[in-house]
Amino acid sequence: MRKFLPADQLARDERFNTITMQDRFNDPRSALGTGDAATTTAGARQKFRLTPERRDASDGARGLMHGIMVGEIQALEGAGRTCWDFDTAGVAKTSSTGAHSAGAAQNPSGDMDVPFALKLDMARQCWDEARHVEISIKLSDWMGTEIGQFAENTVLFAAACSSDPVLRLAGVNCALEGLAIDVFTTMKEFGDLAGDPFLEFCEDWMLADEVTHVKMGSDWLRKVTENDPERRKKALDFQAVVDKLFSYGGTRSDSDESPIGLARRFRALAGFTDDEVEAINDVSVQALEERRARGAAARASADPASATST
Repeated sequence: MRKFLPADQLARDERFNTITMQDRFNDPRSALGTGDAATTTAGARQKFRLTPERRDASDGARGLMHGIMVGEIQALEGAGRTCWDFDTAGVAKTSSTGAHSAGAAQNPSGDMDVPFALKLDMARQCWDEARHVEISIKLSDWMGTEIGQFAENTVLFAAACSSDPVLRLAGVNCALEGLAIDVFTTMKEFGDLAGDPFLEFCEDWMLADEVTHVKMGSDWLRKVTENDPERRKKALDFQAVVDKLFSYGGTRSDSDESPIGLARRFRALAGFTDDEVEAINDVSVQALEERRARGAAARASADPASATST
């Protein structure tokens, strides 16, 4: 089996459609609302948190559920690749079949061994993610959505393609699984408000797993880089880049203008410090301000006389 599989070679059938993350966020059916739909025509700020009161709540919730489903597929693929791509620390690198040599030729960082216990945690995560895929498909069907009705982007799996396993932990387990905590909390609250006990229960169930996944990633990141501060800094910098990427347009923050709220309590359970959560909020608020500025500029360009201050 090939090591270090690129994101453009993921196996997908004809039901799946792949687009860029920006195109996905700009889908008018999206709950993420990063375009001018997040403001009124006069530019006034409004609440945009995903709740049943939103006029586009049905499409928004179904689109977000579909996004969760394809995200869980990629999380499964990413954790599985980490189990396969790297050798186990302390195991002699010899093979009469030459299989290791072939794998090493595809591995640009062949010295990046990982502890066996880390592989066990990634295998456990595969088990969890496979269950999440099954749950998410059933929830999508329950909500009236077919696979492929909304598009997929492969940014999550791309974050799991680094040749350094620590960067994978930072980008996937810490950053993207952290985002999953926020998304599942929002969907759990949506299910509660909408009176849908199935959605609320399933999201709560998966949320518990996501807290564990983040904690595993955070613990291993610190343990593996305990005596390598430069490598740890590189990993944390990569985590910040991924967090910023997924804060596009102010997607998640404490502001009601963000579709997704920051699940501070669950992030704390996952091992995030208050400063780390505040940094994520600050990045998203900055992106929210940039979105407001883009919207104001677009309105002023279209009709200068009606442009108002935000």
